[in-house]
Amino acid sequence: MKANRRILIGGALLIAFGVVAFLNFGSTITPYVSFAEARASDRAVQVAGFPDHAGTSFDMENGLFHFTMTNEEGETMAVNYEGAEPGNFSQAQSVVVIGRYEEGVFNASQILVKCPSKYESQGDTHPGEAGSSPSGANAVATSATETS
Repeated sequence: MKANRRILIGGALLIAFGVVAFLNFGSTITPYVSFAEARASDRAVQVAGFPDHAGTSFDMENGLFHFTMTNEEGETMAVNYEGAEPGNFSQAQSVVVIGRYEEGVFNASQILVKCPSKYESQGDTHPGEAGSSPSGANAVATSATETS
């Protein structure tokens, strides 16, 4: 009888820990979404796009790096990143920003930069062309909490 009670208590504890782990796991996932879904979301999301290198600026007073990005449908979105421009941003073909859309701008906590690969041929597609995608290999993460 004592062994059955231990098994029952152990099983109940395992189930309880499993439920807690499942609920916490769901809150830590940051999904990829479209620009429209990012604007409507009230949680942190990931958005992929092509950066506008000509439209970048850095606000020294507030420590914000500003740029715009365009998705595959041609929509644009303004992005603020608390921190300096990532070192390889000017060569980036595409970026993924992680953060929240608030008050007309996407506030990024991280920027993932996809740089040109030395293994790509000269004939590969470029940002905005058919067949190109803003997400993929060679992404480098830059976080607002990193120090240089």
